[in-house]
Amino acid sequence: MSIRLPTADGGSRLYRPNSAPLPPLKCGPARSRVFYSAAHVVADAAAPSAAGPVIDWESTLAFRRGLWAQGLGVAEAMDTAQRGMGLDWPAAAELIRRSAAEAATVGGRIVCGAGTDQLSSAGPPHSLAAITAAYEEQLAHVEACGSGAVLMASRALAAAARGPEDYLEVYGALIRQSARPVVLHWLGPMFDPALAGYWGHHDPDAATEVFLKIVGDCPQKVDGVKVSLLDAEREVDIRRRLPAGVRCYTGDDYHYPELIAGDGESTGDALLGIFDPIAPIAARAALALDRDDLAGFHELLDPTVPLSRHLFAPPTRFYKTGVVLLAWLAGHQEHFTMLGGLESARPLPHLATAYELADGLGLFPDPERAEDRMRGLLALHGVTS
Repeated sequence: MSIRLPTADGGSRLYRPNSAPLPPLKCGPARSRVFYSAAHVVADAAAPSAAGPVIDWESTLAFRRGLWAQGLGVAEAMDTAQRGMGLDWPAAAELIRRSAAEAATVGGRIVCGAGTDQLSSAGPPHSLAAITAAYEEQLAHVEACGSGAVLMASRALAAAARGPEDYLEVYGALIRQSARPVVLHWLGPMFDPALAGYWGHHDPDAATEVFLKIVGDCPQKVDGVKVSLLDAEREVDIRRRLPAGVRCYTGDDYHYPELIAGDGESTGDALLGIFDPIAPIAARAALALDRDDLAGFHELLDPTVPLSRHLFAPPTRFYKTGVVLLAWLAGHQEHFTMLGGLESARPLPHLATAYELADGLGLFPDPERAEDRMRGLLALHGVTS
């Protein structure tokens, strides 16, 4: 049986759904790499819109348990969880608390995002002291919950910084006082336009030097860096120049297989939003690397790149919509509703292609349920399939 899917040119195409999904997988963490999945949150669809961000805790935590069961780590309260795009700091703080407690219960690996999003974006730029204090509040909360921290890029700092010296001051203070090694996150403006000119430079070469200086000033307190620039060559250059023992977690959802595999001189770890929908494949690829089966790794992970590039197509910041769509189609949640109404951020043909690419990879445990849900979504928009 086929389903008719809408196309971007106003037409349609017939697609025959996959009848051979990937079988379930349960395993421990890989030995050769560290893989974190930046995980989405499940909204409470029944909550009144005036209530602000309301999370379906049972479904949200169940999804994280599924990631840990497949050997993946969880990167919590980050961009994929709609941080700054529907998820505010009070909700993020509770998400961190609950997920860290769950991780401790099951022995799962977790890191959590610490930023400055409790500061208002209205009015004049905040002082460096206020920005540092906001970071400190969130860093203290993350560490008190028993998690390592990812120091997220700050819109407030991007707006207030007069130059590289301000980034060196703020990040240096945070790293020196952290209770455990942190991950530094360089999130490019394709993910958040408000972060243009981060590290005090619009020139990426100059920005790279500042970023590496922050790491090099206190390398023993830096677990790793997460590079989300969609620039594979720059990431490889950064990776080669990191101090010994500092990991490079790729955040490049366009080139991740080659960046993880390495170039013969260095290899990469990963902290990726695309690992949310492709977790069953990512987990298998990690195990292939444990067996030194590089060909098997590429055979598994390379075919996922077209799906990832589609989900992260410009405007890249709306990739979460496709991620949550696929979670719904896969049966990880019972609705396609997002915090802040972000389910409407992508057009129907984009969602139809996401369904087709994910189904072709065998990512839906129950293909018939996924097809039925996709048909229902199409019908809701007046498209008969």
